[in-house]
Amino acid sequence: MKSLISALMAGVLVTGLQSPSPAPSPKPDVDVRGGGQGRTRFVDLSTDTIKISGSKGGDGDGFRIKRPCWYEPAANAEDMFRQISDPRGNRTRADTDGFREFIQPFKDKLGQEGLWWVPAYNKADPNGAACWASLERFIFVPPNTTPPSGITVEQLAEIARAALTVPKGTIKLSPDAKSYVNLPTWVWLEGIGEPRRTVTASIPGIMSVTLVATLKEIKIDPGTSDDRAEVTETGCGASGKPFTQGGEFSCGVRYLRSSIDQPGEKYTLTVSTVWPVEVEGNTVPVQFDPVEVSTSRDVPVGEIQSNVKP
Repeated sequence: MKSLISALMAGVLVTGLQSPSPAPSPKPDVDVRGGGQGRTRFVDLSTDTIKISGSKGGDGDGFRIKRPCWYEPAANAEDMFRQISDPRGNRTRADTDGFREFIQPFKDKLGQEGLWWVPAYNKADPNGAACWASLERFIFVPPNTTPPSGITVEQLAEIARAALTVPKGTIKLSPDAKSYVNLPTWVWLEGIGEPRRTVTASIPGIMSVTLVATLKEIKIDPGTSDDRAEVTETGCGASGKPFTQGGEFSCGVRYLRSSIDQPGEKYTLTVSTVWPVEVEGNTVPVQFDPVEVSTSRDVPVGEIQSNVKP
């Protein structure tokens, strides 16, 4: 009997449950599944109850949700009973007594106010599935109540933070192909696009939180030690300072030694963008570290040879 009930539960969960409210989702720029770097994802939700929308493209910075599983509101008593008792939503009804035992708790809640909550987890977390397995398959919760381990707006903000992505941009240098000892090398980024990024995580009709990341500054790593390079960042602003003829050098690096003795006879310069994160409207009392993503390029540095005649 117990194995049959487990199978029935699994069948219902596999077919999915509808969201508890038809309230509209926030209008996104583009849907996103979650932040990531390359093929690595940092948030991949096991259900579609939570809607994630936000600015298009970019990379995440590795932020991970603290708790890999939680309960989500799924449906009211009438909607849940209708879905549970629908034979098309179950894999087997061979044992009629077992099926009746399975649906009885849902039948008992008919006419009561409240919502059924079901477990969900972050599939990108290696501990997510095990965490999910430790939760009850269904719990009935009175109105305006969050159950233990139920998702909160703070955790929803974490999910939004894990899904937040920003562009790296492309490093531009002047001089471009090769620099020289003691010659100012101007540094800036192109391809950043809109310097404001947003992600909204919501359970429509229940709760919603929007995070905003705004590009503030760049950080320059010359790829070598201080005795071989001097970094100047006083005039970098949000994305560096493009070269201008006769302009003041205030964002870039001045290499003090040739790269001929380095691997590949070059330095690897890295530029990181810094995007402070805020909760829109200060609706959630949480603070997040800025998003930082980096991009790199090689910089060969030579020495200008000169002949001194007596």
